[in-house]
Amino acid sequence: MRVAVVRETRESEARVALVPELVAKLTALGHEVLVETGAGLGALADDAAYAEAGASVVDDPLPDAGLVLSVQPLTREAARRLPSGAVTVSFLPTALEPDLVRDLRDLSVTSLAMELVPRISRAQSMDALSSQSLVAGYRCAIVCAGLLRRFFPLNMTAAGTVPPAEVVVLGAGVAGLQAIATAKRLGAVVKAYDVRAAAAEEIRSMGAQAIELDLPTLEGAGGYAREMSEERSRLQRELLAPYVANADGLITTAAVPGRTAPVLVTRAMVEQMRAGSVVVDLAADSGGNVEGVVAGDVVRIGHAQVWGGRNVPSQMPGPASRLYAQNVVNLVTLLAPEGELVLDLDDEILAGACVTHAGVIRHEPTRVLVEGPAEGEVL
Repeated sequence: MRVAVVRETRESEARVALVPELVAKLTALGHEVLVETGAGLGALADDAAYAEAGASVVDDPLPDAGLVLSVQPLTREAARRLPSGAVTVSFLPTALEPDLVRDLRDLSVTSLAMELVPRISRAQSMDALSSQSLVAGYRCAIVCAGLLRRFFPLNMTAAGTVPPAEVVVLGAGVAGLQAIATAKRLGAVVKAYDVRAAAAEEIRSMGAQAIELDLPTLEGAGGYAREMSEERSRLQRELLAPYVANADGLITTAAVPGRTAPVLVTRAMVEQMRAGSVVVDLAADSGGNVEGVVAGDVVRIGHAQVWGGRNVPSQMPGPASRLYAQNVVNLVTLLAPEGELVLDLDDEILAGACVTHAGVIRHEPTRVLVEGPAEGEVL
């Protein structure tokens, strides 16, 4: 089968869906790999590296492709140039791309969304949300250290002692734990909070202090937190306010794919922070955990600089691409193990990730969003 790797065209996207060192894994399965000219340049992988790895570098790989790999979803124009029956593998935020989903359905293109890969043990090697969160968590700790105009670590010198910075991390998923670990390695005193009580032990395992509030836990499915009521949200903000006020750096990482990020920190809470403090909001792309944040910009609220993360994994495109590419290769190995497509929709991984197939929207929430409820269906 011909596997096409396309150049990303969406704003601020520097990653690539396949890196040269993984081309051989696909060719070994019997696939022919076609890489669009310049596809890897943003991730520091040039065309010559792909050619040396066994790929064919071409100007337009789409018309002949059986399987198309990308990070961001294809544009509608690109999708219309695919042959009927082609398969796409990418992130596909269906709530933001209903017109593209309709096109994929009508073109009989099979689309697999990396963010819909089930969070089960057998699919861990395909979990692109976790791999990209790892990159984002590291990046946001580095951004915090770079913006903060003081040392992270304790320094004891003949001229005096410089105390360490205090960093508070809200959210202890993959990104939050990586932010905690990175801030600790840089020498900061780190405190962290998550609405899931089970996360407290993970926080402590990273060497941070777990902030414990007298509130019920909110464990949910798939490792995510359950949605909280407005009353609980208000109480949580009140209890977190003193921790935020005392922090030199605040990092927020609470986000769930496809949903608006919860507001964990109000403008009034940020205004209580000290002069020179820094806030890094990793969830700014989905609305932000911090009131007043702007994705892709730094704004001042009170005495604090507030950095809004925009496509944060793409800010470290090399490692992010390598991790994402391995996730994709593992999925392709399941999807087409011997050079030919074997779309087994009885497999829970492929069934979970499938958005469209054979002219039908198979992902039920997306189907309802795009087509509306079926006649007589009660939502």
